[in-house]
Amino acid sequence: MTVPDPEPVLRVRDLVKHFPLTRGVLFRRQVGAVKAVDGISFELFRGETLGIVGESGCGKSTVAKLLMNLEQPTSGGIFYKGEDITKLSGRALRAVRRNIQMVFQDPYTSLNPRMTVGDIIGEPFDIHPEVAPKGDRRAKVRELLDVVGLNPEYINRYPHQFSGGQRQRIGIARGLALNPEIIICDEPVSALDVSVQAQVINLMERLQDEFGLSYMMIAHDLSVVRHISDRVGVMYLGKLVEIGTDLEIYDHPTHPYTRALLSAVPVPDPELRDRRERIILHGDVPSPTDPPSGCHFRTRCWKARERCAREEPPLAVPEGFEEAEGPVRHPSACHFAEEKPRGAGA
Repeated sequence: MTVPDPEPVLRVRDLVKHFPLTRGVLFRRQVGAVKAVDGISFELFRGETLGIVGESGCGKSTVAKLLMNLEQPTSGGIFYKGEDITKLSGRALRAVRRNIQMVFQDPYTSLNPRMTVGDIIGEPFDIHPEVAPKGDRRAKVRELLDVVGLNPEYINRYPHQFSGGQRQRIGIARGLALNPEIIICDEPVSALDVSVQAQVINLMERLQDEFGLSYMMIAHDLSVVRHISDRVGVMYLGKLVEIGTDLEIYDHPTHPYTRALLSAVPVPDPELRDRRERIILHGDVPSPTDPPSGCHFRTRCWKARERCAREEPPLAVPEGFEEAEGPVRHPSACHFAEEKPRGAGA
């Protein structure tokens, strides 16, 4: 991995995305909203990989679409090099999109089956011809195929002639075509075999070192996220509940939800597995149309008190940890956060 630059390349501030629920056919009226993203803030630094984890439906993919400007936020800002990209349009937005690209989850549906590999990877050049003039495009595509570990002679083949791992490499090559600074990865290896996952992750790490890329890695596999991420953010019901370095999150989790997630990660060592406390969460995830008051996690939390229903905990260094040093002192949205000794509960 590259050494992250101290200056963030992307800042997200109080980002909110609510999808309205309407009723009626002729006279539609709003009767509620799905609170997919409910006020999150974070930074992405140059050369850094920020992992975002959480259960299905917590808002991870919506965050990715907001960062790509595929969805307009209800409120909040996304600042790229100090400029709020949610207010851009036309050429200004196109210029930003050149520097923020995306690798999609499913390599079987994200590639057009009627286009050759050369056309798929070269398509971004139709929108940004200044990157590769027409006479140079075929050579550029061959170069990109070689960079991601595919034979340049495959340029005239179609997606159905490739395996899942090879298709994802094609998707990565397409994401690299415009020389972006940031790549948003929406569960890029979840549809691949475990053996192929490692190859794709190693490829992404090599490309990060080679091109100085910043990644935002969205995933539900905590092991994959730990392997590639410099920092990790944990989402629950549209909110970030804990964020820190991989050491802080995996070895010193302070939020009950993070501890519950980590307790479910398989451990190959039988002795460690027997000593570890397994945390079983009871009840279902509340509906994002009507989340609980105060702390969204309180209805499933074994530490919940009256204060949790009354006050929403901020994402900040928890009470009692302000003077602490080391990996314990990181932001966590819990009124009663506590460190769990390594190996005992998470």
